[in-house]
Parts: sequence; structure tokens; C-alpha cells
Amino acid sequence: MSFSLSGVSVRYAPTLPQHALSDVTLNIARGEQLALIGPSGAGKTTLLHTLALARAHDGGSFTAFGVEPWKLSSAQRHALRTRLFLAPQTPPLPPRQRVVTAVLAGRLPQWTLGQALLSLLKPADPRAAFEALGRFNLQDKLYARVDRLSGGERQRCSLARLIVSGAEAFLIDEPLSALDPTLARQTIDVLQQEAARRNASMVCSLHQVELARALFPRIVGLRHGRIIFDAPSKKVSDHMIADLYQQGTSTPEADRTDPGMADSIAAGEGTTGRRFAPGCF
Repeated sequence: MSFSLSGVSVRYAPTLPQHALSDVTLNIARGEQLALIGPSGAGKTTLLHTLALARAHDGGSFTAFGVEPWKLSSAQRHALRTRLFLAPQTPPLPPRQRVVTAVLAGRLPQWTLGQALLSLLKPADPRAAFEALGRFNLQDKLYARVDRLSGGERQRCSLARLIVSGAEAFLIDEPLSALDPTLARQTIDVLQQEAARRNASMVCSLHQVELARALFPRIVGLRHGRIIFDAPSKKVSDHMIADLYQQGTSTPEADRTDPGMADSIAAGEGTTGRRFAPGCF
């Protein structure tokens, strides 16, 4: 089992009563692929960050790869994070960096500080970056600067990091927001093929509901921080989808960051005051 959550709740901050996630119970097996859907502010991003050990839970129980991560030492938890890859919706790519360097940053969790610094001066494995970019038809951008890429190209460049990583679980937040329908389907195909090749778990949040229903065997619907349904895609009816979104107006217990938390988030603090990891491993 890659992840197991039982009655998990996540608050915005210790001083705030509102929950971004409430009483979430979810099991994700090794190699399983599922889509998270739901209206904006439903809790999808918070759930992905919780799975990625970037947010600590406030209630319930949570295990990743059979261990309770928040009972580990910081060093042990960091080692566990190397088995995960979180791809945020907005890629954290330095604008003046070359694409080859940005892609190889997907190996940072496995590198020593010395290896990382050397790769900044001379890319450690440009062939691996070239091949990863080729999966997304971006191989010609290998030595381009990140700030010269389009929004869709930056998104796919960020996902190429996943290809060069050694991750055993892919946690992907809205990877298609800047892509046209053809590129969107091709991108999901690449990610699913790579997950299958590694027998890695894949959890992907999507607003493209029909794409989720067509390509993912399991769909989890979230609203107001709670799981509304968790079912095989073939059993997710139009009525279930309509109900999920028609009643999906924003509430304080949503997946939005409270303005008062901006400073603590920028400083890397989790919801319980623990430091949390960067958005992309």
C-alpha cells in the first residue's frame, strides 16, 4: 500500500478552526492510478500536499509506504520524500535557468550537495534530460532558458523532472491547465505509461472531468474538503458529476490559502508549525 488515510483532517493553521480536509479516508495501492476531481476549492491540492508529506495532518491517521511519516525524525522523513514526486500546478522553475538544469533538478533528492552544485555548472546527465523532454516533444528546448518557454511548455518541462526522478509515487496537480486537448491527452498518456512502467502510484487532480473518466480507472470526487464519492470510473454517472459540481460553491473549508497564512507558507511552515517541503521533489 502506497498511502492509507483514515479520518484525516487538515487545518489551515493551529489557530484557525476551518479545515481544508475533513474526515478523509482513502487507500491507494502500489501501482494504482486515480484522478481527483471536484470544484475549485474542494481540497484537491491540500490532499496532494498531505500525501507528499508537505502538509502535516491534524487528526486521523496517515501512513505512506507503510510508515507514519510524522512520527519519523526529520532525516527519516526527508528520505521518505525521495520516493515521492509532487508536481504543482505552477511549476517552480527559475526563469533564468536552462531547461536542461531545470529538468535534472528532478534528481536533487538523490544527489549530494556537491553533485547538485556541480550539475549547476555542468549538467550531470544532459542525455537523460533530452530523453525526458522528448517524451513531451520538447527535446529542442534542452538548452533554452525557462523564461523563453510558453506556459504549456513550462508545465511539460516540470513534468519531465518526474521522468528523471526515482519516484515511486506521482502526485500531480492540474497538469493540463495550459495545454490544448491534444497535448493534454498526450501528456496524461506519458505520465500513465511511466507510472505503469515503474509500478508507481499516480494521483492526479483534474478539472477535465471527461478526460478523467476516459483515462483513469478510479475517480475520487471531493467537495468542501470531504470525499463525496470514490468509485471505478465506469460507475461514475453523469448525475454524480452534476451533483458534485452543482453543490460545489466555495466555502471557508476549501482548498484556498488563508491570506493570514501567506507569510508562514512563504517561510515553509506547515499547518502545525512544522516546516514543509518545497512544492516539487
